[in-house]
Amino acid sequence: MDSQIKQYMSRRDLLRHGGTASLAALLSDLCPTANAGELGFRSPTSPVAIARCTSYGSAAVTNQLSQMFNNIGGIKKLVAGKTVAVKVNLTASPGPKALNMEPGRTYQVHPDVVLATAILLEKAGAKRVRFLEGTYSHQPIQKTLIDAGWDLKALAALTIPVEFEDTRNASGKGYVTLKVPGGGDLYPAYTLNRSYVDCDVYVSLAKLKNHRAAGVTLGMKNSFGITPTSLYANSKGDEGFLGARMSVIHAGTENPAAGVAQEIDPKSPRLESYRVPRHIVDITGIRPVDLTVIDGIETISAGEGPWHNGIAFQKPGLLIVGRNVVCTDAVATACMGCDPLSPRASGPFPGDNHLVMAARRGLGDCDVKHIEVRGLSIKEALHSFGWEPNKRNT
Repeated sequence: MDSQIKQYMSRRDLLRHGGTASLAALLSDLCPTANAGELGFRSPTSPVAIARCTSYGSAAVTNQLSQMFNNIGGIKKLVAGKTVAVKVNLTASPGPKALNMEPGRTYQVHPDVVLATAILLEKAGAKRVRFLEGTYSHQPIQKTLIDAGWDLKALAALTIPVEFEDTRNASGKGYVTLKVPGGGDLYPAYTLNRSYVDCDVYVSLAKLKNHRAAGVTLGMKNSFGITPTSLYANSKGDEGFLGARMSVIHAGTENPAAGVAQEIDPKSPRLESYRVPRHIVDITGIRPVDLTVIDGIETISAGEGPWHNGIAFQKPGLLIVGRNVVCTDAVATACMGCDPLSPRASGPFPGDNHLVMAARRGLGDCDVKHIEVRGLSIKEALHSFGWEPNKRNT
């Protein structure tokens, strides 16, 4: 495994990834109360657009997303002439139905939102679009996507190349190792499929949902799945392994594969509510999100998938987009009827609040009072999910 792992962190990346966090920490030390609000300092902020979209259908979703991209300043400068990697939320793929409904209507990003995003990336001048996800299947990823309802013929009809990569292992492309700016909270570095760095623009295409360990799963939590299960779901470095990352990342009862960076503090709490938020923030630091698109048209509450008891169907009828992933997730959390500044083990968060942790790391502001919201207001978009795990003793 060691021979496959290559260090990847250029001076430009170090400045781009670490500079903001270092500046935020410096400002926090120098003037901890100046313009600080709840967090002790102000992190970067960027506009977030919210729009009403009450049903799926690629034409309707494309039209609405197009207006939303315009509302945040357009995406042409971001993607024109670029290779765009899009991490989709197809958790548990290929996954079962939830509440007798297809995964795209409940806990996976809907195929119509995927197609609309690709169409608009093409329109904005992207050179290539590459959809990424780590599946739990040995079958070709195209077959998994067809099973999930994706229209691969429509994607193939675009005038730009559309590619698909299963990132559960390296698939012959080799791994890269990225150091976490500032040293990291859980691991000091992570080893990934090369597709997450062999791109110019990285998009997180997420679902508006709760998560039993993280509280909410949105643009940042979607990137949790970029860690390959070949290295972070078992200690053997088995390229064909299909298990989840429960023992290694969630519980910390097993080490990652030999040859990758090991845990910073093996004596830290072996609790999901401690480890998962830290992993989310680490991953957001090493692979910054350039554009976040959140499918909140239809979804579920009280968990991230049908393997949890008590999930309920929700129809917020929303799409949410933004350039800064922390700002976008904060606005989305508020639209779910939750306070993105919730203290630890309160609101939707069973443990640590990864939004606040990311803001303190300088990755983006999570105080919605500091974030410009365009289109619908949070009040107009409000759809309470009504789930607080700590009150339900789950």
